[in-house]
Amino acid sequence: MPSAVRYLVFDVETAADAPLVAKLRYAGQDVEPAEAVRRYRAELMEKYQTDFIPYTFQKPVAIAVGKVAGDMRLHDIVVLDEPQFRSHMMTDHFWRGWEAYRRPTLVSFNGRGFDLPLLELAAFRYGLSLPGWFQAAGKTFEQPRNRYNTQAHIDLCELLTNFGATRFTGGLNLAANLLGKPGKMDVQGDMVQDMVDAGKLTEVNDYCRCDVLDTYFVFLRTRVVLGQLALDSEQQIIAETKAWLERKADEVAAYRLYLDRWGDWPNPWTAEA
Repeated sequence: MPSAVRYLVFDVETAADAPLVAKLRYAGQDVEPAEAVRRYRAELMEKYQTDFIPYTFQKPVAIAVGKVAGDMRLHDIVVLDEPQFRSHMMTDHFWRGWEAYRRPTLVSFNGRGFDLPLLELAAFRYGLSLPGWFQAAGKTFEQPRNRYNTQAHIDLCELLTNFGATRFTGGLNLAANLLGKPGKMDVQGDMVQDMVDAGKLTEVNDYCRCDVLDTYFVFLRTRVVLGQLALDSEQQIIAETKAWLERKADEVAAYRLYLDRWGDWPNPWTAEA
């Protein structure tokens, strides 16, 4: 039931809007969209040692959402607008889903700096109305978009860095590996653009599912640190989640891959002296 969902753990994968890049970055140069993206990536790499195009030139190609109950147990993971994976539809489904589940707390890793601004811009692009998210008439500190409103959105990266006081070198991949989980496997974030260009949208969405799993397990451990979940309870929930993945592995290839790379957290409190 919608009322049982307390948290939505989510991740977004994106690709460049090639016609937009061509129009704005290379105006009047008669550059084909695909060539414009290639050229822009090369310029970014030369200048910044990364070819990741700014989110303002991108649109979502995958949105995965994990539905989590108030007891921190995972109900399900869905990828939006499967199998068409249309940017406007998945954006609409994300925001309408948040409303349908009675505005549960969003949970992300670096979503404050990337995923949510991109989804807000996508709503702007596609003409979606989000009064519940913006709450423009409300007090600023109570609005869901307020950086410190952790009832509306828990950004795990901000939690782990005290809202940017430090740099979390290693990102979600490192946090997941500290817990024995796979982290980045056969796909890395910088591969997504090339995969989309090759028509591998299903594979990109599978990658997105795995990022949600990593985010979920990091979320559980932060609840332990915050004193909201006992360590023994966390370990029990993880065992239940692994069993759920095993039941679903024949339906979703990403879960089989995740299980093949699964690692258990090396618990120092039960290790032999």
